[in-house]
Amino acid sequence: MNSEKIRKKFLEFFEKKGHKVIPSSSLIPENDSSVLFTTAGMQQFKPYYIGTKNAQKDFGSLNVVSIQKCIRTSDIEEVGDDSHATFIEMLGNFSFGGYFKKEAIEYAYEFITKEMNLKIDFVSIFNGDDKILRDEESYNIWKEVDSSLEIKEFGREDNFWGPTGNEGPCGPTTEIYVNGVEIWNIVFNEYYCSSNGVLGTLKQKGVDTGMGLERLAVALQNKKNIYETDLFPHLVVRQPSGEIVADHLKASIFLISDGTIPSNTERGYVLRRLIRRAMRYQSNLNNLIDPIIEIYKNIYPELKKNEKKIKKEIKLEEERFKITLSKGLKEFEKGINIDPFILFSTYGFPLELTIELAKENGIDIDIKDFEEKFKQHQKISRAGMRQKFKGGLAGHSEMEIKYHTATHLLHQALREVLGEGISQKGSNITEERLRFDFSYPEKMTDEEKQKVEDLVNEKIKEGLAVSFEELDLEEAKKQGAIGVFDDKYEEKVKVYTINGFSKEICGGPHVENTSILGHFKIKKEEASSAGVRRIKAVLE
Repeated sequence: MNSEKIRKKFLEFFEKKGHKVIPSSSLIPENDSSVLFTTAGMQQFKPYYIGTKNAQKDFGSLNVVSIQKCIRTSDIEEVGDDSHATFIEMLGNFSFGGYFKKEAIEYAYEFITKEMNLKIDFVSIFNGDDKILRDEESYNIWKEVDSSLEIKEFGREDNFWGPTGNEGPCGPTTEIYVNGVEIWNIVFNEYYCSSNGVLGTLKQKGVDTGMGLERLAVALQNKKNIYETDLFPHLVVRQPSGEIVADHLKASIFLISDGTIPSNTERGYVLRRLIRRAMRYQSNLNNLIDPIIEIYKNIYPELKKNEKKIKKEIKLEEERFKITLSKGLKEFEKGINIDPFILFSTYGFPLELTIELAKENGIDIDIKDFEEKFKQHQKISRAGMRQKFKGGLAGHSEMEIKYHTATHLLHQALREVLGEGISQKGSNITEERLRFDFSYPEKMTDEEKQKVEDLVNEKIKEGLAVSFEELDLEEAKKQGAIGVFDDKYEEKVKVYTINGFSKEICGGPHVENTSILGHFKIKKEEASSAGVRRIKAVLE
């Protein structure tokens, strides 16, 4: 069964079971500073588990299903074995109070054994510890579903999920194994762990499942590993160390398409590391981009649309790395006092390459020192990331600041054209465009879009001053400042005013005058989810 058919069968199966199909969110998380990338299908649904958003209202159902693009950077060193990959697709069904253990287990069993015709090796459940009892309920349900199934019991490390961060929803899991590999992880969010480690029971119990498409494809296509499936181009995989090249290049293509560009910090650094790691084994990556896009073009058409940009960024990074390599090699020629972290932070030299060259040149390097310095580097990087997210955008380049200011104009223009009931549901900004999600029940007409566009451009031409003041949150609300009130604001907030037009709670930064923004153009208006529309726009 090819991968396109697997995706189709999965979505159709759960749609028939009363689930609303939700499209994959971006690899760059919106309004979630706890992670650099989208790593799981449940990430875009976090507010529905803790009750700050209502799934019935937003999706028309308490049960949803999705196929989510994910980046797993913790697996970079494992890439090349039979089952680990940096880019994966996560098949998931989710329920926010619609159903719980019985239905989740029955659905999973039916899909694996009937729809996929696969034999389950065994399933696992949580065996309990000093804080939480053994998951007796899941054990009994599995026995009812199939009394011949082997049920293994494991501890917290294997069969308990969460919370992400210091606090949040968590619960026991049950896992399904096929051909000796964990295929499907089913999480039962029934507890809330507070920051001091105290567990309480959630009022609304939730189901969160994740099944890796790549691992499922191995079983269904009777392959030895994920690289032999139709999700990888065999032209690339057959090259020396082709698995690493194919995986890293695929992840890089998707990251660039979703708005990340190579840099020395945060997401950009991960992308840079992936491209440069691939270049260690393949000198010309651009020749291998087309076969990867070909595999995914029907499922993710944005890859074909962004093909020129993807090739441009990878070519630029290849050229940069060649210069880097030359500079780094000169350091090795000196033959003394090689500091791997200086090579990494100054020249962008990967540690793996430093180790290889040091070995070839008979030079000892202090890897432990590198690890300590790198941990500190990551700590500083993450702190900076959290600070940036408070301002509602991921970077502070000149274009990103312009686009950030333009979202304020767009938000107010939408309220004036479509009504004051409009509220922001998310935004994403890169150096090339802005994306803005807002509550609205129907598709905008061409006339409405034109009115919004004209109003934004009118305010740009007027050259309105942009200023801010710090106010108590309640005072800001009294003054009519709008904001994403699902967010947790601090007691003191910044209120940005675009003279006589817009007043909004925001961390900044913004331009000082709208006149420098250029011409605003709406490129696309589409559905994001039930009751939520999405606008993509550029400044020309």
